[in-house]
Amino acid sequence: MLTAENITVRIGEKVLLDKVDAQFLPGKLNLIIGPNGAGKSTLMKVLSRQMTNYDGEVLYQSVNSKTLRDKTLARMRAVLSQNIDLAFPLKVWEIVMMGRYPHFAGAPKRIDEEACIAALKFFEVEEMAERNYLTLSGGERQRVHFARVLTQLWYPVPDQGRYLLLDEPLTFLDIHYQFQFMHKVMELLKQKDLVVVGVVHDLNLAARFGDVIHLIQNGKLVASGSKEQVLNERNIEEAFRLKPILYREENGLRLFFE
Repeated sequence: MLTAENITVRIGEKVLLDKVDAQFLPGKLNLIIGPNGAGKSTLMKVLSRQMTNYDGEVLYQSVNSKTLRDKTLARMRAVLSQNIDLAFPLKVWEIVMMGRYPHFAGAPKRIDEEACIAALKFFEVEEMAERNYLTLSGGERQRVHFARVLTQLWYPVPDQGRYLLLDEPLTFLDIHYQFQFMHKVMELLKQKDLVVVGVVHDLNLAARFGDVIHLIQNGKLVASGSKEQVLNERNIEEAFRLKPILYREENGLRLFFE
C-alpha cells in the first residue's frame, strides 16, 4: 500500500496541497481527478519523491519515502511524468532498457534484456525496437515510455511491493491507444503486489476503469472512494462547474454534459 498522510505543500503564501490524506491500494486502479490547478500533479510529485519540500509523510508500505535510498526506491517505484523530452538519437530498445538502470551496474544482464523484450512485446512496440527514438510520433514515444517504466518494475520485489505512478499518461494518445493502455494496466493489476496511481482528465475513462477515485479541488481531497461514491452529480458540478447526466451501465458509469 502507498499512503499519503497529512500532506501539505506551500510555495510562499500559496497552499498547493492542504492536509491531504489518501490510501492507494495494491491490485486496484487508483485514479486522481480534479480541475486544472487543483494539485493533482503536485500530489504525484510528492508521492514519487520528485518533490520533498512538504509537510506530512508518504509511506511505501510502512516506510517513510524520505528514508529510502535512491536506488532502493528506484528498484520498486517507476514514474511516468508529463512532458518527457529526450534529445538524443537513441534506439527504442535503448530507451526501454533505461528502465533497468537501477537494477544493474555496467552492462545489462540476461534478466534485464529479457525484461526489456517482454515489455516491448507487452505494449506492442517491439517492431520499433531498432528505430531512432527521435523519428517517432508523440503517441509512439509515449508508448515507448510505457514500456520503459514497466521494464523498471518487471520483476516483483520481495517484501516491498511495486509502485507505478502515472501523471497524465494518456497525453498524445489517440482514443484507440488510450483504451489499449487502460486495458493493459488492468491486466497488470492482476499482479496483486502492484500499486498503480494515475492522474487522468477524462472522467469517462475514470468511470470506466477506475477502482478507487480521489477527487482533488483547490489543493484539498474532497472525495475518495469507489466511482459510484465519488462520481456523483454534486461532486462533479462543484469541482468542474458542469452539471453531468449520469448513466449507470453494467461495466461502470457514463457521463454526459449539457
